[in-house]
Amino acid sequence: MSLETVPLGRTGTKVSEIAFGTWRFGRRNDADEVEVDANQAHELLDAYAAAGGNFIDTADMYGEGASETYIGEWLSTRDREDFVIASKIFWPTRDDPNGRGLSRKHLRRQIDRILDRLGTDYIDLLYIHRWDDGTPVEEFMRTLDQFVRDGKVNYLGTSTLEPNAWKVVKANELADKRGYEPFRIAQPRYNVVNREVEGNYLDMCDDYDIGVVPWSPLAGGFLTGKYTRGESPPPNSRAATDQRFADSYLTSANFDVLDAVEAVAEEVDATPAQVSLAWLVNHPQVTAPIIGARTVSQLREDLAAATIDLSSEQFHRLSAAKRDHSV
Repeated sequence: MSLETVPLGRTGTKVSEIAFGTWRFGRRNDADEVEVDANQAHELLDAYAAAGGNFIDTADMYGEGASETYIGEWLSTRDREDFVIASKIFWPTRDDPNGRGLSRKHLRRQIDRILDRLGTDYIDLLYIHRWDDGTPVEEFMRTLDQFVRDGKVNYLGTSTLEPNAWKVVKANELADKRGYEPFRIAQPRYNVVNREVEGNYLDMCDDYDIGVVPWSPLAGGFLTGKYTRGESPPPNSRAATDQRFADSYLTSANFDVLDAVEAVAEEVDATPAQVSLAWLVNHPQVTAPIIGARTVSQLREDLAAATIDLSSEQFHRLSAAKRDHSV
């Protein structure tokens, strides 16, 4: 298979219809084991590129910088211009009172570190990883705009600001007034179970020409079909070890959605995970969902979602399965 390309919002840049998220690269789990080491990361990136993928998502805090380092090492053997690289700034990556947030000091320090780890002169897309109520909007929007003017960043985005659409509007209205680069991409949590961005937030993105690149397309694994209504979660699954996750996801309403996903999966001869991803790939308000994977086989299975053509009836049936769209 070969992934198709789609417009990155209204930037003019083209990206793969499914993005590859690298938050597991260099990450240490509760047993202090690295989930995806450098060799595994390079194998995953090879497989993604072989499938026609070009849209790679990372952040300065993933693996305490290891994710960007792994990507940079991999990019050094390839043509940088073949890929669209996104990273993020907000969370602390060092023990420093100025080592987090969106202050000019932190942003300037982090952008240079990101570029150094990635081994590139620029990144295509820089997200603010969270909103910073402690820094004036004028300060961080002006600083981010300077990154674009200096050629260090092509486009700006916001990550995990749902459902605070007004904050994105506030920043973009100021950018318009001052002549700064606005936020052109949003990265909210969105999947067939988590629907809190529908309505106000997605409407804001449409109105301000902001592309939507969702994270958690499989609802933390709930939409893979590994959980069964009325049964204890599998040992070592997230729901078995994280009570908060279990309380949030193992609900009657969510299992109703999973029932619909599994019914469509049977109709199209696919897995529940593939159908859940296909719902986002086919969604008219979505640019490209971000998937993560630990193994090449898992990655290939997820990427195959791009080959699934949901009928209009199937798409709307999945959309209607969640009765309360506020959660």
